Amino acid sequence: MPYPETLEKNPKIIFFTDFDGTITLKDSNDWLTDNLGFGEKRRKQGNADTLNGKVTFRDSFWEMMESVKTPFPDCIKLLCENIKLDPYFKHFYQWSREKDVPVIVLSSGMTPIIRSLLVHLIGPEAVDIEIVSNEVVDKPGKTKDEEDGWQLKYHDESGFGHDKSLTIRPYAEHFAKRPDEPRPTLLYAGDGVSDLSAARETDLLFAKKGHDLITYCEREGIPFTVFEDWQSILAITQDIFEGKTSLREVAAEGIEKAQETKPEVETVK
Repeated sequence: MPYPETLEKNPKIIFFTDFDGTITLKDSNDWLTDNLGFGEKRRKQGNADTLNGKVTFRDSFWEMMESVKTPFPDCIKLLCENIKLDPYFKHFYQWSREKDVPVIVLSSGMTPIIRSLLVHLIGPEAVDIEIVSNEVVDKPGKTKDEEDGWQLKYHDESGFGHDKSLTIRPYAEHFAKRPDEPRPTLLYAGDGVSDLSAARETDLLFAKKGHDLITYCEREGIPFTVFEDWQSILAITQDIFEGKTSLREVAAEGIEKAQETKPEVETVK
């Protein structure tokens, strides 16, 4: 549920997370582009151009999705057949439901794809996960069921198409105005540079091992820890929830782990 309803049960933790490449093992939008669109080579060049500041993520992602002409229902069907979740995310989500820890997906992808994959891979209880993402609409004179009949509708006017920080910021502002209220710990998990604006708004970032988000966090002074899968995220989140560790201790360990994994950095969005 959206802010401020998320706060009604006074959660101890609110967990925000990226979707593609963080909850999933593969990026669903990359899969569409590589297999149904203009292909992996051009996609990777677009990613490089985005990171080098030649184009915005918004423009690059638009070109990727415009290259996919397959009817949208068929896209969802193919993704459900080919995209897998991190095997431990379901355990994390079950724990979060038991402890009233809201899980909010913030994505630069598309809501109907994310919802379909979550329900397909987790079950009907996944309908409770709040998703803030881009939408899909019919092209003029066509419908999503037709060839080349759908297009993106971006969440906002930012260079990413979806500025994830805009969803998190109201929580921080809420408690800044109400210093006497118990404040939940705000956590975020991500793997790419589109997650950086969101990470600045939270207390701790889980940054995926082997990706350059770690470098950005070190440079920007953002508290983070490294994760390989949701098994480690669950263990650390449980310890924070139960008061067995502090955010400062987790972040200090994260810096040590990052130093160990620096040679294996991969650039992602």
